[in-house]
Amino acid sequence: MSHLLYIVCGVVLSLIGLAAIIILVSRELKNSEDPSKVIFKAIFSVPFAIGCMFLAHKMSWAGPFVIVFMGVVLSFMWTPYIADLVARPLSSAFDGGNVEVEPKPYYSIAHSKRKLGKPLEAIVEIRKQLAKFPNDFEGTLLLASIQAEDMKDLSSAEMTLNHFCEWDEAPPRQVVAAMNHIADWQLSVANDVDSARDTLNRIIEKYPDTPASNAAAQRIAHLGGTKKILLDAKDRRVVAVPTGIESAGLRESISHIVPEDVDPDKATADLVKHLEQHPLDAEAREHLAILYARHHHRLDLAAHELIQLAEQPGQPSRKIAHWLNLLADLQIHGGADFEIVRPTLEKIIELFPEMPVADLARRRLATVRLEIKGQQQGPPGKVLGDYEQNIGLKGNRSYSPRQL
Repeated sequence: MSHLLYIVCGVVLSLIGLAAIIILVSRELKNSEDPSKVIFKAIFSVPFAIGCMFLAHKMSWAGPFVIVFMGVVLSFMWTPYIADLVARPLSSAFDGGNVEVEPKPYYSIAHSKRKLGKPLEAIVEIRKQLAKFPNDFEGTLLLASIQAEDMKDLSSAEMTLNHFCEWDEAPPRQVVAAMNHIADWQLSVANDVDSARDTLNRIIEKYPDTPASNAAAQRIAHLGGTKKILLDAKDRRVVAVPTGIESAGLRESISHIVPEDVDPDKATADLVKHLEQHPLDAEAREHLAILYARHHHRLDLAAHELIQLAEQPGQPSRKIAHWLNLLADLQIHGGADFEIVRPTLEKIIELFPEMPVADLARRRLATVRLEIKGQQQGPPGKVLGDYEQNIGLKGNRSYSPRQL
């Protein structure tokens, strides 16, 4: 029995040793700069060790000397590799080990050249990097920026970014960023509002019903004001400044010199007209909903506008939650009871049950009765005439909180 156990232990130890040798050799082959040297040592070590063990077994009187000789030879051959294997985890924490550094472009020289006022030399450095890493967005955008902002060559900048946008594997986020940069330069460099509008429309056509298209539509809706600013900057008119009111602080009343507030009816009509041309302008529609609720006391029209915003495709969750919370605010401010406000907040929980906005809605739902109770009853609103009753956009205005 003891002889069998001796044989089993010998076999197990031999297998463990063989596995250790295989692991050591395979790792060294992978990391070594001269794999042929490792292969030669491995081929030599195996028969050498077997021969020494056989000789030690046959010549029992010389066995210890043979084993010592074998250990000296093998340690001389493999100690550097074993030491490297043991010390590598510790040294790798400081020098990164044998992990290959992912190659990437470097634009520090180009940035330095640009800061020194040498845009042509900066472009040369960028093109050197792009030759190694074609379609790198950072380099492409930097090249276009120098062309548009430093060289005032907008056509070349557009060509550079359009070439990137036509790349089949271009990430959508980078394509949208490139088109927005083109629109920015068309406004700031060329004062060309129409071209900027066309560029932003390309985003809407390429990525419909997405946050990118909604943001582009929002920018298009406000290009009218941008055009006026650009024209004013180009053709500055002389503005006559009237003489100020003398001794204003000594007067009993200054009510006649305080500027009048904006007429809510006119503001509402202007927003309705604006939204007929730019229906995706979320900022204008939100403002219109507030006017409907607080100045015209029409919660149904306000709810219609905010629900329309929340149902637009591609809107982010935080925006949808904001509009529904705003609707709840307007309902509470307008004197609605708990049964009307509750479905509005429950809609947030239904749409985004696992998101933080749902947790906020749950907490608010638990205290909304106190909000309603604390809301002071305001003065009765004015009675709207026939014209004012139809002040909203055309369409179905029926509203029920149960439809949220």
